Amino acid sequence: MSKTGLGKMILKIIVMVIILFVILGPLFGVVLWSFAMKWYWPHPIPQEMGLKYWSEVFHRGRVLDSILLSLEIACIVVGLSLIIASPAAYGFSRYRLPFEKILLVLFLMPQAFPQLPIFINIAAIFSHYHLTGNMWGIIFVHTMASLVFSVWIITATFRAIPEELEQVALNLGASRLRTFFTITLPLAVPGLIASAIFVFLWSMGEFTGAFFIGAPFIQTAPVMMYTAAMGYNMQTASVVALILMAPAIIFMVVIEKYLKAEYIAGLGG
Repeated sequence: MSKTGLGKMILKIIVMVIILFVILGPLFGVVLWSFAMKWYWPHPIPQEMGLKYWSEVFHRGRVLDSILLSLEIACIVVGLSLIIASPAAYGFSRYRLPFEKILLVLFLMPQAFPQLPIFINIAAIFSHYHLTGNMWGIIFVHTMASLVFSVWIITATFRAIPEELEQVALNLGASRLRTFFTITLPLAVPGLIASAIFVFLWSMGEFTGAFFIGAPFIQTAPVMMYTAAMGYNMQTASVVALILMAPAIIFMVVIEKYLKAEYIAGLGG
């Protein structure tokens, strides 16, 4: 191998190591903290490791309840988002609606601006309707903010389904409702799954809205993780963080399988 080729290989290895360090370094630190029972500066690794904090998380009712609450909220938000987004997305994909571009942008608005002032104002509004400090307030705010994922992804999915298939069914005597449930909806399942996954992961990891709407009586897993970290309980915070990462890792495999390029090709159309 020539010196030039050797130099390029060394450069590639160095770049790869840097990329892996940037990506996996923080995760490796979280894993170490989750098993650390004694870790003091300047030691690079914990002096004592064990499963004490993992055991506490699953046996301490408050932490486990927060994780289960986050799962419950995320599942309800997914259901509400699909119920609201599916008919809206079908309308955007099949009909020329007045101000269609503006309406689609409106669904993007909750994610287009800094979320802190938005959620503070929502909390002020929700307080008048007794929706602060309870689970349903968090569900409503998560549903509002997650519509950007569900509407845009499902709209692109419906646009990727040829209208000719629906026209054939209609010409053969099927009603428009039957055509939707027997032709369009089954073909849109991969896009619906991808949308559900994005909404679920976003809701599971969302902190700002859950903090301002749910406090002080409702603590989701991200709020519990923040509280533990602010109390310098890095072990508990790290365990909760790793538990929250698990669904993301699993669903990334599902997204890779179901979220095909043709489903997102219509996002800007």
